[in-house]
Amino acid sequence: MRRLSAGFYTPEQIEAALEGVFGVDSQLIADGSYFIIDGDAGPAASGGWSGRRTLYGGDKAKAASDPRLDPQIEPARIRAFFVHPTHARRGLARRIYTECERAARRAGFRRFELMATLPGEPLYLALGFTVVERVILTPGGVSVPFARMSRNIESASDAVSASPER
Repeated sequence: MRRLSAGFYTPEQIEAALEGVFGVDSQLIADGSYFIIDGDAGPAASGGWSGRRTLYGGDKAKAASDPRLDPQIEPARIRAFFVHPTHARRGLARRIYTECERAARRAGFRRFELMATLPGEPLYLALGFTVVERVILTPGGVSVPFARMSRNIESASDAVSASPER
């Protein structure tokens, strides 16, 4: 987070976000919706999706209750994507996103929503997300900008017809 956020956030913003916003939500692990790609020296990338109400934040930033969403009317969440700096820009986050999309589609969801960091926003734009709202969070009293984003989840037939091999 510190290295990949340099140039997007100040050091003070990075530290505040690390303390008050970022982190893995253990409910994602319990739900089996968090994915990890291993590298030679440990995790290279991780990320997940959720069919629960929480949009962002690790365990320490989350409310006690996290009810399930109704996939017919509410969007699933893309959550807690992290890539180790030595593995950045190799398509790992895109691979994890593809797994998230497949799983959410199987669960009946039709849309995704997420809270993007500034360094994460270009990835999500490339994946077809659009910015719905610019948001300022204030962990520890420090203003940190984020973007709430959304996109439709492709149906299996849409994904096949959009494939470059066809």
